[in-house]
Amino acid sequence: MIKVYRYLAYFLFPFLVVLIYFRSIVNKEDKKRFKEKIFSSHFRGHKNNNKKLVWFHVASIGEFLSILSLIKKMNNRDQNIDFLITSLTLSSSNLIKKKLGHCDNINHRFFPLDLESLAEKFLISWKPDLVCFVDSEIWPNFFFKIKEKKIPLLFINARLTKKTFNKWKVVSSFAKKIFSNFDLCLPASKESEKNLKEFQVKNLKYIGNLKYSVNDITDELEDPNKKILNNHKTWCASSTHVGEELIVLKTHKLIKKKYSNVLTIIIPRHINRSFSIDNLSKKMNLNSQILNNNDLINSGTEILIINSFGVLPKYFNYCKNIFIGKSFQKKLEKVGGQNPIEAAKLGCKIYHGPYVYNFEEVYERLSSYKIAEKVNNEYELAEKIIINFESSKIKNQHQIDLLHRYGEKILKETISEIDVYLK
Repeated sequence: MIKVYRYLAYFLFPFLVVLIYFRSIVNKEDKKRFKEKIFSSHFRGHKNNNKKLVWFHVASIGEFLSILSLIKKMNNRDQNIDFLITSLTLSSSNLIKKKLGHCDNINHRFFPLDLESLAEKFLISWKPDLVCFVDSEIWPNFFFKIKEKKIPLLFINARLTKKTFNKWKVVSSFAKKIFSNFDLCLPASKESEKNLKEFQVKNLKYIGNLKYSVNDITDELEDPNKKILNNHKTWCASSTHVGEELIVLKTHKLIKKKYSNVLTIIIPRHINRSFSIDNLSKKMNLNSQILNNNDLINSGTEILIINSFGVLPKYFNYCKNIFIGKSFQKKLEKVGGQNPIEAAKLGCKIYHGPYVYNFEEVYERLSSYKIAEKVNNEYELAEKIIINFESSKIKNQHQIDLLHRYGEKILKETISEIDVYLK
C-alpha cells in the first residue's frame, strides 16, 4: 500500500506545484516562501550541533496555539534546545512570527509536500533530534523516513475522530503500519484514545487536551472601539457557518425587544463570507457593518461582522456571552463543534447548538463546570443571553482559575513525557 501511496504522490506532484503557484498569485500562499513546500533547495536547514533540535509540525493556527505554551515553557527551561516549527497555512506562519519571531532559536518553515524524496532531503537538511506531529497531521512518507533514520516520533494532542477513523479503517493494515511509527502517542480525548487503540498504537497515554494549557490569549480591543461597545449590550457569535447567521440575527431581534441598544458581533469561521452575512443583515432591516483591521465601529451599528483573522481573543476578552457555531446544522451532526476552550479560559459564558460531536468531551467538562449550555433555537439563545445581561458583568474568576489549573496539569505531564526522548 505504501508503494501505491508513493506512486500517487509522485503522479500528483506536478499538479500540486501548479496549484501552489496559483495560490501564491491570489495571496493564499507566502509569495516569497511558498517554494519551501515544493523545492528542497529552499529548506535552508541550519542546525546548531551543540544543541538538540525539536521539530513540531502543526497544520494551522489552532494547532499552533495548542502547543504555544508548551514551546514557551520548554524554551524558558532549557537553553540547550532549538526549535523548528512547520505549518501549512499562510495565516499560521504570520501568527508564529508574531508570537515567537523574537526568539533566535525558533525557526519556522512551511511543511513540504509529502513526497518521499522531499521527506528525505528535509530530514538531511535539518537533522532533528525529536519530531512531534500535532493534532491530526498524518503524512506517511515523512513518518516512514523519520523512523528509518531512527529519530523519535511523537504524536502530540493526537486527534482521530470517528469520521477519520472510519476512513482509515478502509485501509486498516496500512493504517496500522503508519501509526506504528510513533514512539509515543498522547491523545487529545478518550474517543481518540479508543480509535488509536484499534490501530494498535504502541505507548498510548491519555493525559488530556493540550488546548486547555493555552494562556497566551490576552489581546484587548482598541480603546476607541471598546468605548463604543460600552454603550451597548454586546454579545458575540463566533465561528459561525452557513445558515447559523440567520439564527444569530433572529436572536438579535428577540433580544432587541428587551434591550434596544443590543449589538451583536458575528465572527464567521470563514471571513470570505462576510459580505453575504452583511447582505442577509440588510435584508432583515438591520444596520450592519463589516469591520476590517484598524476600522472604527460606526455609530448606529447593530450587527458587527468581523473581517479579519486572529482576533477572537479580543472579543472573547470583552464579551461575556459567546455563542460558538458549527453546532446548529443537522447536516454537520457528525463533524459539529468548534473549540470552546479559549472563550472558557477568558471567563465567558458559552452557548452552543445540539451538534458538537468533535468537541463533545470538552463541552461535557465545561457543562459540569457550569460554563457551557446547549440551546436548541434562537428563542432559547435569546432568553439565556438576556438573563446573563441582567447579572454582573464581572468575569467568573473561579472558572478561569479552575481551567488554568487543569491546563497546567496537562502541560506539565506532557512535557514530562517529551523529556524522556530528549535525554
